[in-house]
Amino acid sequence: MNLLEGRVAVVTGAGRGIGKAIAEALAAQGAKVAVVSRTEANSKATADGINALHAGAARPYALDVADGEAVAELGKTVLADFGAVDILVNNAGVTRDTLLLRMSQEDWDVVLNTNLRGAFHMVKAFQRSILKSKGGRIINIASVVGLMGAAGQANYAASKAGLIGFTKSLAREFAGRAVTANAIAPGFISTDMTGVLDDKIKAAILEKIPLGDFGQSQDISAMVAFLAGPQARYITGQVIAVDGGLVM
Repeated sequence: MNLLEGRVAVVTGAGRGIGKAIAEALAAQGAKVAVVSRTEANSKATADGINALHAGAARPYALDVADGEAVAELGKTVLADFGAVDILVNNAGVTRDTLLLRMSQEDWDVVLNTNLRGAFHMVKAFQRSILKSKGGRIINIASVVGLMGAAGQANYAASKAGLIGFTKSLAREFAGRAVTANAIAPGFISTDMTGVLDDKIKAAILEKIPLGDFGQSQDISAMVAFLAGPQARYITGQVIAVDGGLVM
């Protein structure tokens, strides 16, 4: 069923991993997708892959979401290309992990500027179109780290916790226009970011996950596709952990 037929989605961080899976899942449901990534090569690769399966469904765009002026220009371009935007998925994120004793201001700023300020820029760029949409959707990809904290990730945890608060505020502000805003908090998902962990660390993590396995990008993209669709019209302001039971 093409539950998103006639809808236009913007997905950031869509060049690889979870973001790529999200863009693919939305296109599979019939949406047109603006594929946003930091690099032109990655955004084009994702868009080309989608278009090979769903002709004309995706267009690539490259920018740094932390750059407010660039995002504002992107907003104008995407709206000119597609005519409107109904769904915004803020997935772009970076890490600069280190203990707070050794964390530099640059480490802090880079993570907060991308993970939190970037979401602010994207909402500002598309909010008018989303508010005009019938049943607009904003879906922010947070993290279980934003719910429970993590040693060596004070910057990342702060950015994701901030994103959760941002989501709840958007849900209250935009509810009058039937726009929903929700956050998804992935647990440990098998991506390039987790692939660098050694076997001992992975084993220690798995002991803490009741389901005893790492998640897959498709576990997150399936939840995004559900929240973006008509069946989720009465869900807003929620933080949904997709984590194998880690933070239950």
